[in-house]
Amino acid sequence: MISVPDKKLTLRKATNTDAGPVWTLLQQAIEKRKQEGSSQWQDGYPNPAVVARDIGKEYGYVCTDDADHIVAYTALIFDGEPAYEALEGKWLTERPYAVIHRLAVDQGKAIKGLGTWMMQAVEEICRKQGIFSIKVDTNFDNTGMLRVFEKLGYTYCGEVYFRGAARRAYEKRLDI
Repeated sequence: MISVPDKKLTLRKATNTDAGPVWTLLQQAIEKRKQEGSSQWQDGYPNPAVVARDIGKEYGYVCTDDADHIVAYTALIFDGEPAYEALEGKWLTERPYAVIHRLAVDQGKAIKGLGTWMMQAVEEICRKQGIFSIKVDTNFDNTGMLRVFEKLGYTYCGEVYFRGAARRAYEKRLDI
């Protein structure tokens, strides 16, 4: 569990009882992407089965506020990502890495910098586990995530494909 006292946020592994609130956050993110005119997450993914799988495999992490409300979610995966094997480009490293997928924040709470905080908290978990590389991807038009990647020093490495669509792929080394 990671907490930041000044922000009163805590990051912890998701449990089965978190599945409903997590799905609500993801539905908000799906709707936001739709309102922004994006095709990202408009094809039935993610869905409740994905959330259940994340939690079952212990990939899911929730961020709670000082009232213990879930305000953000992400999947942190240490098992690799098969789609990353077919990168059109070049990764920075070929060593073990973590993957961050499905980052979503509560659209009703509007906590400034929450996505950035989530990424930094996940980076700390990786370091503690001895993993010093994170690989991520997002849609070309997801300006919010693209800004977070730039702000946190992620390097653009090329394109990967999910469900037939190209996505921008990034990597960050945590040991430099």
